[in-house]
Amino acid sequence: MDFAFDARTEELRGRLLAFMEEHVHPAEAVAEEQRARLDSPWRTPPVVEELKAEARRRGLWNLFLPDPELGAGLTNLQYAPLAEITGRSPQLAPVALNCAAPDTGNMELLAQFGSREQRERWLEPLLAGEIRSAFAMTEPEVASSDATNIDTRVERDGDAYVITGRKWYISGAMHPDCRIFIVMGKTDPAGADVRRQQSMVLVPRDTEGVEVRRAMRVYGYEDHYHGGHAEVVFHGARVPVGNLVGEEGGGFAIAQARLGPGRIHHCMRLIGMAERAIELMCRRAVSRTAFGVPLARQGQVQEWIADSRVAVEQLRLLVLKTAWLMDTVGNRAAHTEIQAIKIATPRTVVDILDRAVQLHGAAGVSQDTPLAELWAAARTLRLADGPDEVHQRSLARRELKKYLP
Repeated sequence: MDFAFDARTEELRGRLLAFMEEHVHPAEAVAEEQRARLDSPWRTPPVVEELKAEARRRGLWNLFLPDPELGAGLTNLQYAPLAEITGRSPQLAPVALNCAAPDTGNMELLAQFGSREQRERWLEPLLAGEIRSAFAMTEPEVASSDATNIDTRVERDGDAYVITGRKWYISGAMHPDCRIFIVMGKTDPAGADVRRQQSMVLVPRDTEGVEVRRAMRVYGYEDHYHGGHAEVVFHGARVPVGNLVGEEGGGFAIAQARLGPGRIHHCMRLIGMAERAIELMCRRAVSRTAFGVPLARQGQVQEWIADSRVAVEQLRLLVLKTAWLMDTVGNRAAHTEIQAIKIATPRTVVDILDRAVQLHGAAGVSQDTPLAELWAAARTLRLADGPDEVHQRSLARRELKKYLP
């Protein structure tokens, strides 16, 4: 990244790059060795707690939160290059900085929509990194790309809500420190406005009737550092009415608000993943010879590296433009750009990672490089934050509207 940001962002970038070089990258192998010796793969390796303590000591904590009383007080544009750096080690760096999904989105949600009691009970320990959380929206029995299809029921019964339904790919739910679920379900399934049928409620993990059934794999990976992706069943789980987030019928709007900044975070981390892939490609190319010619001198390899560099520079500028628009004119006005980065970034980064895998041969699909796991994560993001097709549909409608009578 050759151009300069404002002084504060540049100073934080310097601190974060040093932290990555001195602590995070050396800890990657250590964390895997420690996790293999733990009695549960979901427990946190000791080195991760050491990284968290060092990040706090260096003032690299809760960088994602724009509220200066809760986080670093950075704008989207200031945070974007920092998120990119963490993407170079997506398993460890976001967790070390308390900037890992789904906790980031959940903290933003609680900060914006939670009551004072909800913020005191759940937001404060999340900000301190003392607990983890999960966001329960996706369901196996409906097309969850359309959130109006959500089938989980949230029924009022006196001074309580009763939650019944089945969710899956609930990120963070397998982590032993996960203490709270933010659950989206229908409080008014017969309501005339399909976008006012849903509500969000806070469900403590230890609530009777909450069953964390199993861990769901993503291309064979379980994502232990972020708490996995679980199937969770709510068997008539009861919570007080005070656990409602916002108002009844406000769940859809809250979900949309939660997704805006998250798209910037995901996309910038993806660019960091692509940068690491390019670095690995270059190192491989200068160290290997095939058919008597160094890989670095072979035309196909040079094309892969050149095309990857061009693509990353294009993506970065588009994401930074989107961050700037979100800061200056708001998420609604940045709708087209938000949709564009969600479509373009994971798709392009998957292609870059695929080239890197190809260049590494067998090593590229093995556990000896991070490429296979990075590829799986990038490919999953073409679904996880809404499938490509939904964003394409939304963007196209906005473009066509300019020309319709």
